[in-house]
Amino acid sequence: MEGDSTTINITETPKERKGKAPLLAAPPASSSIKPVVLKAPKGGYKRGLAIIDVVLRIAGIAAALGAAIAMASTEQTLPFFTQFFQFKAEFDDLPVFTFFVIANAITAAYLALSIPISIVCIVRPLLVAPRTILLFLDTVMVALTTSAAGGAASIVYLAHNGNSDANWPAICQQFNDFCQETSGAVVASFLTVVVLMVLVVLSAFSL
Repeated sequence: MEGDSTTINITETPKERKGKAPLLAAPPASSSIKPVVLKAPKGGYKRGLAIIDVVLRIAGIAAALGAAIAMASTEQTLPFFTQFFQFKAEFDDLPVFTFFVIANAITAAYLALSIPISIVCIVRPLLVAPRTILLFLDTVMVALTTSAAGGAASIVYLAHNGNSDANWPAICQQFNDFCQETSGAVVASFLTVVVLMVLVVLSAFSL
């Protein structure tokens, strides 16, 4: 009959569905992507500072010990004397020089005993406690050594130049060797002060 239509339903089989793949694949879930972050080794620069710290402590030991020995061995006897007097100069004639020897010997002993703590900072550069201890003790040693070197320097200056206002004559024209040895000891002590100040700065940067 005219006007009648027939509808035919065609069902796709699973095999036919497999052949129809999407042109663009769906992006993977963002949660499945894990970025890889390369971490730099920790404490690299702190370990380098700790190595420099050990080297400076060894140099400080040499300077402080040299200053103490040079001052402690300083003496000079003039070749002429009278029946009652012998002209002789020794470091222990002045309490300032005695304090100088003791202070520099203490500083040298401290620097030697502090080397194991500094080595711990090389092995474990991220530890804060050893650095804090060294910072505090180095600051104390700076004060001790500076006071000893400053006091001795004032006496050496008077020995070289005297003081006309106080009627103190310069004695270095007679005791030339004595003055040279004490001057060298004072210079070595001030070098120790410089080393200790650098150690304080390194310990502060390492915290």
